[in-house]
Amino acid sequence: MKVQTKRKLLSECNLWCIVSLPPKVFVNAGAASKTNLLFFTKGEATEEIWYYDLSDLNITKRQPLTIAHFEEFFKLLPKRGVSERSWCVPIEEIEAKNYDLKAVNPNRKEKEDTRTPQELLSIIESCTEEIKDAMALLRRRGV
Repeated sequence: MKVQTKRKLLSECNLWCIVSLPPKVFVNAGAASKTNLLFFTKGEATEEIWYYDLSDLNITKRQPLTIAHFEEFFKLLPKRGVSERSWCVPIEEIEAKNYDLKAVNPNRKEKEDTRTPQELLSIIESCTEEIKDAMALLRRRGV
């Protein structure tokens, strides 16, 4: 979305919420790109945007995005509460960043990878074996 379009949206509509969905949420529909839900009210200017971040969820065919993933969202929504997944950004900050609306969560705690080098090597070796097996199967099938 161009800066001009974002400026118009924020001045003519109250963009009051952006929900950042996990990657691959629409992969089965052929669209594996990043998806955000925008909630806005036409006829009022935006003063502040409330963000809710679900982008860290691991969504797969066997573990799809469900309504249960939105439980905290619905709880916080009425008062636009702040949590590890949610935060507010004033319009002045968005304007200063040239109308960049990306959901960069300031509250997310980075999880430290505590695996040992030996554990990582074991994972790599396991994956390598799976790849070798898959390649052998493809060769047997003449692919």
